[in-house]
Amino acid sequence: MGEPESGALNLMYPVCAAGLDYWKRNAVTAAFKAQIPGFPVRMAKDGDDRRNGRDDGTGTAVIARTKPQTKRPNLYRVLLLNDDYTPMEFVVHVLERFFNKQREDATRIMLHVHQNGVGECGIFTYEVAETKVTQVMDFARKHQHPLQCVMEKK
Repeated sequence: MGEPESGALNLMYPVCAAGLDYWKRNAVTAAFKAQIPGFPVRMAKDGDDRRNGRDDGTGTAVIARTKPQTKRPNLYRVLLLNDDYTPMEFVVHVLERFFNKQREDATRIMLHVHQNGVGECGIFTYEVAETKVTQVMDFARKHQHPLQCVMEKK
């Protein structure tokens, strides 16, 4: 399907014939029409406005595009807490399974948890961190281990 002919109606935006006449002469929709590819838009010339008494009914509009201001989401650290009962191999397995750590990294984090009482598994957005904490806690309970996993704002 090629480009529509000049003056032809673009089939991506179907409009009935009666509605098209209204649409062409309605000045309120000028900004909307300017967003449709291939739709002819009449630009104002110097001195060509309604204040000069020359209103031909076609209407003109100024379209200003503003860049949306996006804010980075808050990040949360997911932490494993040491206990005296959870086997080290289980902690390594949790790190590999839920945090996609390589065996060496998982072992290093597990030893850090064992020696320091707490270790960081990763940094995530709130929803991801919350999901990972829930998954780890459920998995530990299922295997009857008291492993604790928490999250804190970074």
